[in-house]
Amino acid sequence: MKFKKILRVLLNVLFWGFTAGIAALAALVLIYGNDLPDYKNLATYAPPVATRLYASDGSLLIEYAEERRVFIDYDDLPEQLVNAFIAAEDQNFWTHPGVDVQGIARALINNTMRVFGFNANFSGASTITQQVAKNFFLTSERTLSRKIKEAILALRLERSFSKQHIMTLYLNQIFLGARAYGVGSASLMYFNKPVSELSLSECAFLASLPKAPNDRERAIERRNYVLRRMVEEGFITKAQADTAAAEPLNINSGFTAQMEDKFQYFAEDVRRQLLETLGRETLYNQGLYIKTTIVPELQQAASDALNKELDAYNAGRKEKLQGAIIAMNPHTGRVVAMAGGRSFAESSFNRATQAMRQIGSTIKPFVYLAALERGMSPEALILDAPIVGWREDNSLWKPENYDKKFLGEIPLRLALETSRNVPTVRLVQQIGVDNAIEVAQRFGVYPSDLKNVNLSLALGSGETTLLRLVQGYSAFVNGGRVIEPKLVDYIEDRYGRLINGQKTDLIDWQEDMVPEEQVVDSEPLSDPQSLYQIVSILQGAVERGTGKQARVPGHTIAGKTGTTNDVKDVWFVGFSKNLIAGVYLGYDTPKPLGPGAGSHMAARVFADFMKVALANEKNQPFAVPDGMTFVRVNRGNGVSASADSNGMIITEAFKQGQTPNQPSAVREKESGPAVGGVF
Repeated sequence: MKFKKILRVLLNVLFWGFTAGIAALAALVLIYGNDLPDYKNLATYAPPVATRLYASDGSLLIEYAEERRVFIDYDDLPEQLVNAFIAAEDQNFWTHPGVDVQGIARALINNTMRVFGFNANFSGASTITQQVAKNFFLTSERTLSRKIKEAILALRLERSFSKQHIMTLYLNQIFLGARAYGVGSASLMYFNKPVSELSLSECAFLASLPKAPNDRERAIERRNYVLRRMVEEGFITKAQADTAAAEPLNINSGFTAQMEDKFQYFAEDVRRQLLETLGRETLYNQGLYIKTTIVPELQQAASDALNKELDAYNAGRKEKLQGAIIAMNPHTGRVVAMAGGRSFAESSFNRATQAMRQIGSTIKPFVYLAALERGMSPEALILDAPIVGWREDNSLWKPENYDKKFLGEIPLRLALETSRNVPTVRLVQQIGVDNAIEVAQRFGVYPSDLKNVNLSLALGSGETTLLRLVQGYSAFVNGGRVIEPKLVDYIEDRYGRLINGQKTDLIDWQEDMVPEEQVVDSEPLSDPQSLYQIVSILQGAVERGTGKQARVPGHTIAGKTGTTNDVKDVWFVGFSKNLIAGVYLGYDTPKPLGPGAGSHMAARVFADFMKVALANEKNQPFAVPDGMTFVRVNRGNGVSASADSNGMIITEAFKQGQTPNQPSAVREKESGPAVGGVF
């Protein structure tokens, strides 16, 4: 009888305790459950995802994100990665209803033993589902009310969604250090590979991160703990765990920074453009796939060529010379390489697109084109002799050639190939300053609303950017078309849909395809015969003039050097039939480069780059327009080689009606008045 009474009392205690517990739980649900956030939108979960910038070959360049995240569907999650997180975070995930009663009991026992000095670890009882509830809807405050809300939300989530969907939410939302949110981003950040390529060791490492995302010192210890837990849960064998534990944990520490620095000038220009057109929210949080025009091999070659020259010059100097290089396809405008300085980490100022500097003699091809457009022959004679008393803007000055010499009457071609200043001044006087400057404006080198047009602008005192200069030179070789530089081929949103109206037929896009040439409705900037003549002269400048350092053996190259007063800035812009590149070198605060410096330095950078860029390309001569006549002439006087074979013989391109100079005309000029004259 006594036993029955005791049993009855115990049963009553259990019953009323259970009833009280149910009542308390109901009360908690009433108190805390009514104002909980709406969790149903997680059914179509679309988290902020990092926008990723890719090179033309599909390789990842950089990410733009407030939170680095790459969304991974459950079907694409490796089984061992899921198992690693279950072993580390929630061993009863597949069976509990959202709250793990066994886990709570285990945590109470372990934590109580720890308080009383027993060898037991503190442990929590939050399930993966509870962590989803907290990460999406609640704060991280350590309060009883937050834990109650977390538990209620977890129970509701389990009733509404499958375990697989909850796991997908968890693995794509959790913070794993290094600004990485979710396993997709963490896999790239730590190991530079997608989750599908992770090893067992790497899966275990990622699963160890939620407890201490930024603690790298204990990485091996924490990875091995997860491996032991996976053995205990039966996910792997001890042999597998031992093999994985012996594997070096090659956490990626420098790759991303190295890649970002190398491509950052280009990537930053892309970011600035898209921030303006798409807005911050779309760019940083909508997981865009941005296929850019950059070619990694050419970017490497451009950076190497520029830094080789800069390092050689800067050795032993305190103030460091800076520079820039940009390369693009002159027919499509696709920028294939860009370096805006020695290192983006040192200075983010992009000297290829942002630096406005005087361009020196690189302006001369536009001046000479103005003369060719007016019917002058490439062999028309210009006087290279001292000019006395030149006055402009109340200033009296005397134009000089770089070698301080005068050659008498020389052909227009020779004057440009050797970049002589005095004949250029006389040419500008002959065709008019406004006409000379207008060509540079027409080709986009100088702005159309240029103020105070004067002779010095025709000699390169005006300022522009390297990008605009390269853009202007592109029209020489592409038929006189205005081509806008292009940094991006196309953009897709996270669902693969094209956005921003870029390209209309990308469904069947292949890696070896390039965009079609830009369609330009406007008339060509100049006639094809005049353009070919200027290209031919610039080819001569590289083969035998001031641009010899830019020669690329086995390839047809044209280009022009440029040097400003006191050698404060040096330039070279050159091109093959399908590739153009420009180089600029100078101090950020202009000052003379010093003895031995000159435009040959920029030409060397160009040549080093083009040797790599054209290494596997066949030589392609420049296209010749209809109506040209080719005659061999004496380079020094423009007389037909059959009449005067003395000196260097070259092949000249004449328009219809143009002919070589007559020997008698040359002799008359040679025996005429001495050099001189007042302008």
